[in-house]
Amino acid sequence: MGAPLPKAAKQDAPEADVGDVPATFQVKFETTKGDFVIEVHRDWSPHGAARIHELVKIGFFDDCRFFRVIPGFMVQWGISGDPKLSSKWAESNIPDDHPTGANRQSNVRGMVTFAKTGAPNSRSTQIFANYNDNSRLDPDGFTPFGKVLSGMEVLESLNSKYGEAASNQQGQIQDEGNAYLDKAFPGLDSIKKATFIDPGTASDEAKPTEGEKS
Repeated sequence: MGAPLPKAAKQDAPEADVGDVPATFQVKFETTKGDFVIEVHRDWSPHGAARIHELVKIGFFDDCRFFRVIPGFMVQWGISGDPKLSSKWAESNIPDDHPTGANRQSNVRGMVTFAKTGAPNSRSTQIFANYNDNSRLDPDGFTPFGKVLSGMEVLESLNSKYGEAASNQQGQIQDEGNAYLDKAFPGLDSIKKATFIDPGTASDEAKPTEGEKS
């Protein structure tokens, strides 16, 4: 089974501003199956953390479908349901990150990573969460930027009926958005809203549960 590859972009990676991104921050994803929380670590993937922060800030993930759900492997999302928004971001790639030492993480269960092509600097908006130990992806530049802090059971309950089928139509998803997905792949689960969690007011739901710690 191959690594998650989004539609290839055509433009070189712009410089990402990581200066204003918190060292760690949490994002709550409200979905059609319940909520899950991701904790992002800037030191693990500075450009990845900056991009996720930017996407959440503008509401990019709101109403996104989970278009690739493969039990035992991963779940992928990050193509906007709005074709105009997809077009705007399709070529806005970020530089690869190459963390070392303690900041170098592996694609084990619960880790969250940007999808990419085989080309350098090809990360854009698509991300995936690992269901199992997928450390075989590490040498190919799939650099985790965060981990699932709570709600792994939500991610594992997402509709997996279509497997790779929708993912194989990424060009059409980019061009037609949710209108295409809802017609060709009805019943896909989706993100209602993605928002930042204030660490000072985070509830127990944002705390890692047994079996969800990385």
